[in-house]
Amino acid sequence: MAEPSASLFAARQPLFDASEGAQGQVRLASLFMGKAEGGLFAALPGRLDAPMRRGGGKAAQLHDLIARAEAGTMGYDAVQHGARVKPPKRPTRMTLGEIYAWIRATPGQPHAIGRYQFIPATLRHSAKRLGLPPKTRFSPEVQDRLANLLLGDAGFLKVQKDEMTAEAFMLNLAKIWAGLPLPSGRSYYQGYAGNKATMDYAVFAREVRAILDG
Repeated sequence: MAEPSASLFAARQPLFDASEGAQGQVRLASLFMGKAEGGLFAALPGRLDAPMRRGGGKAAQLHDLIARAEAGTMGYDAVQHGARVKPPKRPTRMTLGEIYAWIRATPGQPHAIGRYQFIPATLRHSAKRLGLPPKTRFSPEVQDRLANLLLGDAGFLKVQKDEMTAEAFMLNLAKIWAGLPLPSGRSYYQGYAGNKATMDYAVFAREVRAILDG
């Protein structure tokens, strides 16, 4: 199922290797809300009624950690490698409306996109929560704002107030980003749509704790 990565935007699910020439190998997972659309948001106990819109330095560090598991070297312009038909231009140069149009025009393939590998349902749901119209450019700043919503859902503000344990927070992160591991070392979505964790749990736990304690 692996395919050439001639596209500048090519990314992949963890089960595939995509050569990036001088850039080396890309290791990607996909962001999943769960097997049923909307299921994850109902399941996360850390979800806040008022979404987190500004994350600060610790959120930015978490962004970097998540991106290592999800987007590899492609960063904000990452597109899952399993997408046979790539977007017509760099994701950061597209509007949300253009991304939605690409999704509609290419059914039957993965559509995880951006530094945090948003799948369609997550992207639409999160953009709606922020009130972002289709003409909004999928810029790095917008992607970070969308990621902050999900950090808030995972309990980022609660864990900083000692209202949630670090372990519970890490579990919630792993329920959102399939590339992040459970204590077993497996993805919460192991084997589902080809996903597996792309980071060791010891590394994940150490870095999350360092960020929270910093």
